[in-house]
Amino acid sequence: MNFNDKVSLIWNIAELLRGPYRKEQYGDVILPMCVLRRFDCVLSNTKEDVLKKYESLKGMHIQNVDPILNKVAGQNFNNTSKYDFEKLLADPDNIASNFRNYINGFSKNAREIIENFEFDKQITKLDENNLLYLVISEFNKVDFHPDVVSNVEMGYIFEELIRRFSENGEAGDHYTPREVIKLMVNLLLNEDISDLTQEGKIVTIFDPACGTGGMLSVAENYLKELNPDIKVEAFGQEINPQSYAICKSDMLIKGQDAENIVLGDSFTQDGHKGRTFRYMLTNPPFGVDWKKQEKFIKEEAEREGFNGRFGAGLPRISDGSLLFLQHLISKMRQDENGSRIGIIFNGSPLFVGDAGSGESEIRRWIIENDLLEGIVALPEQLFYNTGIATYIWILTNRKKDYRKGKIQLVNAVDFYKKMRKSLGNKRNEICEQQIADITKIYGNFKENEYCKIFDNKDFGYYKITIERPLRLNFKVCSERIENLKTEQYFEKLAKSKKKGKEGLDEIEKGKLLQEKILNVLKSMDDKLYKNRDEFLKVLKKTFKNNNIVIDKNLEKALLNALSGKDETADVCKDSKGNTEPDTDLRDTENVPLKENIYAYFEREVKSHVPDAWIDESKTKIGYEIPFTRYFYKYQPLRSSEEIIKDIIELEKKIQEGLKKVLEDEI
Repeated sequence: MNFNDKVSLIWNIAELLRGPYRKEQYGDVILPMCVLRRFDCVLSNTKEDVLKKYESLKGMHIQNVDPILNKVAGQNFNNTSKYDFEKLLADPDNIASNFRNYINGFSKNAREIIENFEFDKQITKLDENNLLYLVISEFNKVDFHPDVVSNVEMGYIFEELIRRFSENGEAGDHYTPREVIKLMVNLLLNEDISDLTQEGKIVTIFDPACGTGGMLSVAENYLKELNPDIKVEAFGQEINPQSYAICKSDMLIKGQDAENIVLGDSFTQDGHKGRTFRYMLTNPPFGVDWKKQEKFIKEEAEREGFNGRFGAGLPRISDGSLLFLQHLISKMRQDENGSRIGIIFNGSPLFVGDAGSGESEIRRWIIENDLLEGIVALPEQLFYNTGIATYIWILTNRKKDYRKGKIQLVNAVDFYKKMRKSLGNKRNEICEQQIADITKIYGNFKENEYCKIFDNKDFGYYKITIERPLRLNFKVCSERIENLKTEQYFEKLAKSKKKGKEGLDEIEKGKLLQEKILNVLKSMDDKLYKNRDEFLKVLKKTFKNNNIVIDKNLEKALLNALSGKDETADVCKDSKGNTEPDTDLRDTENVPLKENIYAYFEREVKSHVPDAWIDESKTKIGYEIPFTRYFYKYQPLRSSEEIIKDIIELEKKIQEGLKKVLEDEI
């Protein structure tokens, strides 16, 4: 029976739940039952030996018998209940209590996995609806023994079931297509082949958003294919209890230390605090909102800076992808070999965020510290829950000499084949040969149609602020006098925060002042002034003659109301004689880091607007990776003759259609 047959068989069992359970609730029963049946099959060959050994140990007062029983079981866990799936069916009347006895018979590490499914209440519900016996009976027909279903295949089964149970939910939070994982593992490990094949090698791998453990499994398998004697220590963290339980059960069966898989939010609960890892790989959920964790993350960033995990910067609250990356970077080893990271992103981390923003500052820190080795653009429609463009980023703190100061971009968007049948949004897949081709292109580190190599600085730029002088004319006319009435300061003259008579008196006094100011302005001529200082002298003198003192606030309100933009007017200057900028004419330019700012300014700006200048206090450094720009291929426009021909053909078809409609009506 192949993978699809087993999935179909399990799905048919799930359909038995229809009625008491809605479709989206099937997973609450089916996933823990799959884990239990897997455990049952794994332990079947040694079940009787374990029970005999357990009986012999009862009178010895041994506090923890699990290590002894695990050795007999040949696994990292055991079960001391007299029941298994077969024996449970022999007593239908007591199926619920016996099933609980069976679950409680597992060693603590396996029992804790089942507890994360909160399965006990499902046992009650199934029993009350006369479904428990039926479900156990059907699962007893499914052979999940490792000799029949490998760990990799079991992972496929779990994740395909999760995909089906989550078709209207967050399926992408749970798993990544295996061919994508395999490609990422190839890119991650390919540079270290000679080192990984050494005798007695021990390596650590880590995934902070491990889901059901697919990435860890594929990486471990790859490493053991390279070197059968290698010891792989897998570590992970997962926020979803069901996915965590499945991952932990997989690690338990494979002989990994299941305690290395931690339940919790990687942002707020660093489950492996103080640890570093040789290889790290992950596919964090795209565009994950971190509003709930905001307080914790900001406090850690402020408190610990670069000594913590988020010192480089904080991205916008709607997308925490770059927080996952900083978390991984904080776990890089600082020894001779260092660490390598592979992470899957959508397009946002490449370019979202202007100079000085959190995203740009994170990119800047990564690139200026020479951590980014390369990025591979993947084909679209590879993932089950999204068809958008995705990218694999590869980072390391121990670049090969020929890669130092360089970043490699590989455009693999055309390396795919169409699937015969779509799965959700997944319509494409990468075949084995294409994985090999992409890996070879990346490993060769030579520019070609699919590969571009850049200096780190090529992705950096200065964002300079271009100012132009403020030029205003001034005129006292009815239209501009009306403008004064809407100035905030002028309006406030006839308002008061005081209560009662005192407040009313203050308002009346303000209204009189407003009227007096307006009358003074109406008495002035409508001469046009093109010099602010000249106009201000006339204005102050006129108001002084009418016993009104112009303070700074009134001066600002009058100048705002009575002015207009005028390119022929004199430049406005502040009290220190500095030219004032016109904020409406303010502009910015992005200057490549490799260029001289002033040479660029003279060439690109000053030659067009001679009175412009750079406000150096506002200059910022930004980093972005406009991936698609570097691989853009110009598509020539169709000729007008071709377009006209198509229009004529279309008109003919429309006329023929109309003619047929008219004939049918007649």
